[in-house]
Amino acid sequence: MSDFLQLAGKTYLVFGVANRKSVAWAVAKSLEGEGATVLYSVRSEARRKSLETLLAGKPVFLCDVEQEGAPARLAAEVRAAGHATLHGIVHSIAFANYSEGFKPFHETKRADFLQATAVSAFSLVEIANAFKPLLAPKASVVTIGISSLLVTPDNYGYMGPIKAALESAVRFLAKSFSADSEVRFNVVGSGPLKTSASAGIPGYLESYLYAEKLTFRKRNLSTEEVANTAIFLLSERSSGVNGTTLVVDAGLGANYFDKEIIRLAMRMEQ
Repeated sequence: MSDFLQLAGKTYLVFGVANRKSVAWAVAKSLEGEGATVLYSVRSEARRKSLETLLAGKPVFLCDVEQEGAPARLAAEVRAAGHATLHGIVHSIAFANYSEGFKPFHETKRADFLQATAVSAFSLVEIANAFKPLLAPKASVVTIGISSLLVTPDNYGYMGPIKAALESAVRFLAKSFSADSEVRFNVVGSGPLKTSASAGIPGYLESYLYAEKLTFRKRNLSTEEVANTAIFLLSERSSGVNGTTLVVDAGLGANYFDKEIIRLAMRMEQ
């Protein structure tokens, strides 16, 4: 059987593994299954310790992207460890401080917004800059976004605008890198997933179940389906895709007027 994706023997850096439910873990596992070498970056020593069993025997580095200069230090450590060339990077990290619950958007605290932006969006810019000398001429950088930037879910808070910033940054990075390379930057626009990170969002379960009813197949995404799209974008089989968001939502975004949802909504109004 031919190696269609041609990932074997290549090296990828994956940010964001938190546990077995993480999109980052699903991507990393698939990359390794295709014969690639995966380097892992986690945010803290505590996180590395919690992943000792899952990542046993694998190269794990520390990088808290909230700390200025951390990506540059990581790049130096990766190079010193003997990895002079990377064929791709997976950016699957995000953070928002919901400790005080959800407030109207106009009450968003400056510190919370800036912290979430630094971790969830600007980190990609710093990572790209730090690793530019290590990226192969046709490397691929993939980040995980959301399926729609037009919706305004109450329980997503200020992360909507921040994900919009991430998506815009991807396009600008794609243009910036094109001056002297064919390195590509793309977004996987994922519909709702059942991850530990999403479980921490108040009211997420109801939103998740509602979204499931809006999919064409009446079944929400699996993490592996999102990971499979990321794997395609990491491979040179997607060489014509750059500065783009590939939406993976099982039809959710095109099914707002599903007759069953309308029937249920009208019943509630009566």
